[in-house]
Amino acid sequence: MRVFASSYTFDYSWDEVSTANWRKYCPWNKSSPHVIAVDTLSRSIDADTGILVTERLITCRQPAPRFVTAILGGQCTTHSYERSFVDPVSKKVTMCSSNITWNNLISVRETVVYEPDLAASEPGHERTKFQQEARIIALCGGWQRMKARIEEASLEQFRENARRGREGFEAVLEMSRQVFREERENRVTTTND
Repeated sequence: MRVFASSYTFDYSWDEVSTANWRKYCPWNKSSPHVIAVDTLSRSIDADTGILVTERLITCRQPAPRFVTAILGGQCTTHSYERSFVDPVSKKVTMCSSNITWNNLISVRETVVYEPDLAASEPGHERTKFQQEARIIALCGGWQRMKARIEEASLEQFRENARRGREGFEAVLEMSRQVFREERENRVTTTND
């Protein structure tokens, strides 16, 4: 098993991050071209807690290591299932995802949490803490050498995607902030006319 863990503080409020999160994979994000589709399967609000629960299918296209495609075939399109929980009371977004493609050979389970970073925030300038963890397990039975190679290659690909994804999300957050600022200015101008 390989474990990837990362944390980061976004210089944006939780409201901004939790809103922009739904646009993370969009034309504004030039750093995640491997994500080719995000389909919402279901969305509901728990009547008792107010938690928004969303299920999505995420489709990616990215090259696999040559030795992996030799074993598994040349398939470069993969699918992952994501279930997310947005708790507006505690201000916490939790996203849990797992691979569907090749899940009989490798298990990739990722958890991402966004919540206010109270230690890094100041009055009038909120920041959001991002925590990510992925557990990668090759399911190759007794082939320890092959198992280790698959886990290591998957970890490296995951690490690179995580880095690019965070950079791309920063761009999405900045674009969202700009769009919302322009919309507020337009409303003020319209109200004053």
